[in-house]
Amino acid sequence: MKKVLFGILALIILIQFIRPEKNTSNDETYGISTVMQIPNNVNEIIKTSCADCHSNTTVYPWYSEVAPVSWFLAQHVNEGKEHLNFSEWAAYNKDQKNHILKDIKKELKKQGMPLESYLWIHNDAKMTEAQYETLLNWVNTIPSEY
Repeated sequence: MKKVLFGILALIILIQFIRPEKNTSNDETYGISTVMQIPNNVNEIIKTSCADCHSNTTVYPWYSEVAPVSWFLAQHVNEGKEHLNFSEWAAYNKDQKNHILKDIKKELKKQGMPLESYLWIHNDAKMTEAQYETLLNWVNTIPSEY
């Protein structure tokens, strides 16, 4: 029994050395704000409720340093950025932007974002009806050429 517990402890310690890359670039060369003016209230909602998973500037909590949680967070952020990355908006082509805008509208209408699993820990990211409406109204004003 002691050998099993020692083995589990050793495994837990060893996996701490397998660290995923952090999503903390400050490069906003292609950021959405470089091609359009974003109202302050919209920018605050994006920063609080969207940016951790949909930009290159994730703010990591302390538990992101602990494997295997760090692996889950890295995978979650990478998946979010595959769908939408506000830090890369200007690099998307017109078709990509149209597709992304359509997806954003759908998610806002069904209030599918932020994910429930994210809200378990990030209660401040929970959006009100008014915030969903604010974001949806803003998204409806974005022409695809932006």
